[in-house]
Amino acid sequence: MPQMTLVQAINDALKTEMRRDPTVIVMGEDVGVNGGVFRATEGLYQEFGPDRAIDTPLAESGIVGTAIGMAINGLKPVAEIQFDGFMAPAFDQIISHAARIRWRSRGRFHVPIVIRVPYGGGIRALEHHSEAPEAYYVHTPGLKVVIPSNPYDAKGLLISAIRDPDPVIFFEPKRLYRAFRQEVPEGDYTVPIGKASLVREGTDVTVITWGAMVRVCLQAIEQLEGISVELIDLRTLKPLDIETVLTSVAKTGRAVIVQEAPRTCSLASELIALINERLLLQLQAPVVRVTGYDTHIPYLTMEQYYLPDAGRVKKGIEKVLSF
Repeated sequence: MPQMTLVQAINDALKTEMRRDPTVIVMGEDVGVNGGVFRATEGLYQEFGPDRAIDTPLAESGIVGTAIGMAINGLKPVAEIQFDGFMAPAFDQIISHAARIRWRSRGRFHVPIVIRVPYGGGIRALEHHSEAPEAYYVHTPGLKVVIPSNPYDAKGLLISAIRDPDPVIFFEPKRLYRAFRQEVPEGDYTVPIGKASLVREGTDVTVITWGAMVRVCLQAIEQLEGISVELIDLRTLKPLDIETVLTSVAKTGRAVIVQEAPRTCSLASELIALINERLLLQLQAPVVRVTGYDTHIPYLTMEQYYLPDAGRVKKGIEKVLSF
């Protein structure tokens, strides 16, 4: 079984589906001849040609709007937005159209598109290149939101997303693109959308996270002695596998939620509300959040102070255990 980085797994998923299904196309800025800014689409233009690996103008609204039209008419576009912060120009197309067409047409039409987005901080990038905007899209009816944390899940989830009949926002943690390798099966397999992963079993506290923060949480857990931590990787933020979360928190009685996105009105906030609504009398301590801050993500050398690290996660776990 080959060892792949996350970006190689994304590339392999695209090739697998494009070979299997001739209606799958890839489109976006520089995705064709150059193979994408992170080389996630490398080789697709050479294998499938310019009609299926399409270089677009620098116009995110046009990319997504065109993909919507293609999807309604029988294609399965995988549209790449070059960086997370560049999603704003496409926001109207995503929110007002892609997310609503099944509802607007009373089920007559659907929009099987995937919008791939390099996501999050950690690479010392410029402004608009390090955002964590998942809450906007989780809040929007009609969209699915997926964030893998490792190569195996990335390939399986992307194949599932391409085959899904509805629009999927597929965030790819760019700091993980080449951070490590993992065994990834060749050929066709899927990881189900809507099912969390139990990364590590434990009895003292549940840590809930997704994306690049999974590895950060594992680093924090390694620094703890005598504490049994259960770690959940949500993988899919919408639909949310809340049952796996609640089962774990009911067992441990304590929870820590870790995200790199800003704190206010975030997915962490919603998870706390759901836990409190269902498990308040089983909690042994208030739920703790370890998050980014309610500021713009800072430039370069200051970025390390914004993003949660193993030290902050460790303190969060110790806080909930000391209550």
